[in-house]
Amino acid sequence: MSAQKDISISLAENSIAAGNDLHGTVVINYRGRFDSIVVNSQIENSSDVFSYTSLNGKNIKHPYARLSIFKSELGGSDTISFTAVTNHVPTEGEYSNVKFRVSIIQEHKEVVSDIAYTKIIKA
Repeated sequence: MSAQKDISISLAENSIAAGNDLHGTVVINYRGRFDSIVVNSQIENSSDVFSYTSLNGKNIKHPYARLSIFKSELGGSDTISFTAVTNHVPTEGEYSNVKFRVSIIQEHKEVVSDIAYTKIIKA
């Protein structure tokens, strides 16, 4: 029986093309105190970013690589769903690697984190 992670991130798509939606889910099992959850995205060898377009089914416009969610915004839920999109087109090779990282923050310090990967492919 495997131990349950304090926080985990999963991505529905293993690869996407520029302009297509990427769907992610964060599950929080952490029982300690925390202030916020932060989701970061990084496209390898690029300064391009993902824009977050929805959070828990509500449309948002967040054109930055980092999405911060205060604990009070979670409303007691232990699951966060998000949608993100990028206009990045790979310039070297057939794809670009992408890393999504989720962290739990307490008093400006990271408590726990998890990472998920995907690829942006040439259309």
